[in-house]
Amino acid sequence: MTRLLLTNPSFRLEHGGPAYSVGRLAGALAALGHDVTVWAADGSADRVAAMDPSGSVKIAAGTLGEVLALQRWDIVHDNGLWLPYGAQIARHCHAHAIPRLLSVRGMMQPWAWQHRRWKKRLAWALYQKRGVESAARLHATADDEVARIRERYPDRHPLLIANGIDIPDQPARTAKAEGEVRTALFLGRIHPVKGLAMLVDAWAQVRPVGWRLQLVGPDEEGFRAQLEAQIAGHGLTDEVAIAGPASGAAKSAFYDAASLFLLPSYTENFGISAAEALAHAIPVITTTGTPWQVLETESCGWWVAPETAAIAGALSDATARADAELVTMGATGRSWVADNLHWPAIAKQFADAYADAIASPAPA
Repeated sequence: MTRLLLTNPSFRLEHGGPAYSVGRLAGALAALGHDVTVWAADGSADRVAAMDPSGSVKIAAGTLGEVLALQRWDIVHDNGLWLPYGAQIARHCHAHAIPRLLSVRGMMQPWAWQHRRWKKRLAWALYQKRGVESAARLHATADDEVARIRERYPDRHPLLIANGIDIPDQPARTAKAEGEVRTALFLGRIHPVKGLAMLVDAWAQVRPVGWRLQLVGPDEEGFRAQLEAQIAGHGLTDEVAIAGPASGAAKSAFYDAASLFLLPSYTENFGISAAEALAHAIPVITTTGTPWQVLETESCGWWVAPETAAIAGALSDATARADAELVTMGATGRSWVADNLHWPAIAKQFADAYADAIASPAPA
């Protein structure tokens, strides 16, 4: 049994994919019999209880220093870069010879480096470079993220482990009735990196008959107001709607109502919403800025350049297809996710990685 401390900036689901994926990883590892404690920088670790079917994940309150000193951890698994508390974790692990696994969570991608780049450069010089280099293992969720790490550190061999996904218990989808309006769904942060400005422009070009576009998610950096003005400028207010963040049954209801899922991001280290959509048997359109080439190889969606014209082309193709064909594509995607991304298998890969780091803690 491994004594594991999992740290994350937040477990509030409205803060994006890692809140869910790290929380569910904790529950899946506990179900395998490991001693798992979680801590969140924003004090939201208690949210993990709702993501832990085992009921045995320990929720750590208090300061990071108090949590680190709770016991002699076998390994610490930290998630994300650029937050100063990561330097405290790195120092503690170095001082006490505790191996540390660092999941970069997309934060070494070019877009992430450029976003607030002067702050990133300062953080890199002050603490983040040492934090990355001293980690016993670096973890990535996709091939492109592995490549980005190795561009900077050619001698490192990052772990490649995808995020897991829950497979919802739902009846098989059936085709919509003729003439019934169909919904294309985006679910995620309302943020510039998600490519939503491109999506609205593409929708304005295609204007698919019998379809509506639903955007769902928390507003970040005031981007929703900009997007609403763009929608109005295209005369799309009757076709495009924006809703706030959704979780639980409300989130499932949005997936259940959708016939097509859209993730037009410039970059994603994984794109948990795409996996969730496939698990709900919905075909997906996303970009080559995400690691979802499987959509093409498995014929369950479209994987196109992060450009307005390419997104418009995929939209035109998808919305022209019969609903029965989209249902078949969605069923294929659901089957692939069930075979490849179910949580027990993903947790076992992490458990093996922890054991390897504990046995050989030097950076690899």
